[in-house]
Amino acid sequence: MTLRILITGAAGFIGSHVVAAARTTPGLRLRLMTHRAALAPSATSGTAGTGTGIETVYGDLTDPATLRGSCEGIDAVIHCASQIGGDEPTARSVNDHGTRALAEEAARCGVTRIVYLSTASVYGRGPFVRLRPGQAEPDPASATSLTRAAAEQHILAAGGVVVRPHIVYGTGDRWAVPGLVGLVRQLSAGLSGCEARHSMIDVEALGRVLLGAALSPKEPSGVYHVNHPEPVSCSQLLSTVVDELRLPRWATGVDVDEARKRLADVPYALHHLGMLAVDHWFTDERVGQDFDWEPGEGFAASFARHAPWYRRHLGG
Repeated sequence: MTLRILITGAAGFIGSHVVAAARTTPGLRLRLMTHRAALAPSATSGTAGTGTGIETVYGDLTDPATLRGSCEGIDAVIHCASQIGGDEPTARSVNDHGTRALAEEAARCGVTRIVYLSTASVYGRGPFVRLRPGQAEPDPASATSLTRAAAEQHILAAGGVVVRPHIVYGTGDRWAVPGLVGLVRQLSAGLSGCEARHSMIDVEALGRVLLGAALSPKEPSGVYHVNHPEPVSCSQLLSTVVDELRLPRWATGVDVDEARKRLADVPYALHHLGMLAVDHWFTDERVGQDFDWEPGEGFAASFARHAPWYRRHLGG
């Protein structure tokens, strides 16, 4: 039987990897929704797997009229489109109101499953240690996370699946690892004594798990934490990034308090330091079974595969 899947944000960092995973899965027909960015030719040309067909549609989450008909004939929606950053009115228009409009259109068209890519940032700043879904209420600290938490409620009300990863890295990442590199360069020193643990996931693995949530015969619903089961310590994270991206190793190191003083006038670096300095460790044993998903290799090995892309992106 052929299944028809709509993927929003198909040209984005994570959405493009969902498309890549779907193209290797037999028996799917894909409808790719994009708003601004053009889809790469590899995402739309030809077929992949057995019987995989691809079509593209335009949809603007800030204009519900453009969503009309986007879910016709669709079996599942994987909603990856979000407004990241910017002012709250724009974020609310896209993330909150746009997701509500999409969920309503999916319901009108009889779509039986909708999967929403959210973020563990809806919990706010940690520390969080082995946090499972349901053990803490969202406490968002930014316009992005506030409006994405609101978007979650529309998906949950529709009986859908909400996926909350923490740090997502890999080819196409223009925020997480580049932000850490900026932090290291601004600090001009190593960071010592920071062993906070962080949940992380390779974007390719995240693409597979989002597709798995859409295809699972178990009919999952509710919130899932999706990350590699082994957290990564702050020191291991920074050491791996420095080594794989061939950054200078500083002869001296500073502790977190001294780092905060040095970065007081660099808000983006201070933001990354604040996140790194405390535990953000999320867990959920149901993911593998419910989504038929294997997490794959750990951070060090996985990051090494993406390092050439980061080196090109960061200009060496």
